[in-house]
Amino acid sequence: MVKIQPFEVEQWMNRLENTPGVLNIAETCAASVSIKDLVQLCTDKDLPSPLSTSKKLTYGAITGSKMLRQRVASLLDRGLSSPQADATSPVTSPLPAENIIITQGAIAANFLLFYTLVGPGDHVVCVYPTYQQLYAVPESLGAEVSLWELTKENHYVPDVKDLESLVKENTKMIVLNNPNNPMGSTTPKSVLEDIISFAKERDIIVFADEVYNPLYHSLPDGQTAPPSILTLGYTKAVATGSMSKAFSLAGIRIGWVAARDESIIEAVAHARDYTTISVSQLDDQVGSYALSEPVLGSLLERNMNLARTNLEILSKFVEKYHSVCSWVKPTAGTTALVQFSKGGLVPVHDPNFVLDVLDKTKVLFMPASPCFGLARDFKGFVRIGYVCETEVLKEALEVLGGYLEKFLLE
Repeated sequence: MVKIQPFEVEQWMNRLENTPGVLNIAETCAASVSIKDLVQLCTDKDLPSPLSTSKKLTYGAITGSKMLRQRVASLLDRGLSSPQADATSPVTSPLPAENIIITQGAIAANFLLFYTLVGPGDHVVCVYPTYQQLYAVPESLGAEVSLWELTKENHYVPDVKDLESLVKENTKMIVLNNPNNPMGSTTPKSVLEDIISFAKERDIIVFADEVYNPLYHSLPDGQTAPPSILTLGYTKAVATGSMSKAFSLAGIRIGWVAARDESIIEAVAHARDYTTISVSQLDDQVGSYALSEPVLGSLLERNMNLARTNLEILSKFVEKYHSVCSWVKPTAGTTALVQFSKGGLVPVHDPNFVLDVLDKTKVLFMPASPCFGLARDFKGFVRIGYVCETEVLKEALEVLGGYLEKFLLE
């Protein structure tokens, strides 16, 4: 029997997010939208509603509709470039729709990739901290996993020099998460290119979970948003993503696996036959509509503005209570890791802190020590999902401030 550790962040969310009256700043999706919202965001009022269909509800296209896969490919092709290959190369030309498989969210895409590509005898290097699935699943499948630790000193950006000591003869895959969850950090294009160069010399797969792409909303002056890993000239690059985080549509359960290597796509497709077969036609249609030209720009503009507005609100909160909380300010995504301490000296016990805050204020965020790695690495840290509705964030931080003044400030 396959043994796998409990998925802590999901367990915590499942137990607590439906608490009556909860002020939820644990959610990691940009504030969700409805079908009505999407239609209102659409700049082409003649475009039919995504659920206006007379199609019979069969299994539909097994790998996803051609329209949806083409629109995902266009999304991933943004910033297409490579210093290592010319424009006619198959690794730098536009990504074919056939090289994408639509899945039930990025979580299914990630699982299928690991299930297909790694097993006993393989070694995987995974950035850390990150979403638990990215290191727990390959370990459960019998692979050895080494954690590529991100440091505060390097602003939680991977240091490529570390790979020299982490990679082994049997290393099969390097796993990235860009933007990073829970840190909200960005791995810039130059670092991605160095990782690709390193992996290419050793024939190692580079897998990037890009579920928060393209929410690069607060980059430093002069830094541009990095492109998808698939645009950087390496056949063995693989990416996953979804409509949940950056596109506010977790409820339609649409994600994808994309790769230049057709053999990887074929292997994932074969494995998928044993699981979900296809995605819902209705979900596929809504996803296609959201990624259409008349909707996509408006939707991303809404979410980028929301992220910038809310990050500024959270930043002012951290500054106001700097004596008891600290962070590395995020540059992308929807999450931030904030450390709280009693009197600015002793880190709180974050699981107990989360439960006590919820009990006394109805504010919910996630404890980092059980959810994102080893407890010793995250004492007092919590993950805050700040790209919720602005009014929810404001109210949550106001009552949280009252809690800090009563229980943590000295």
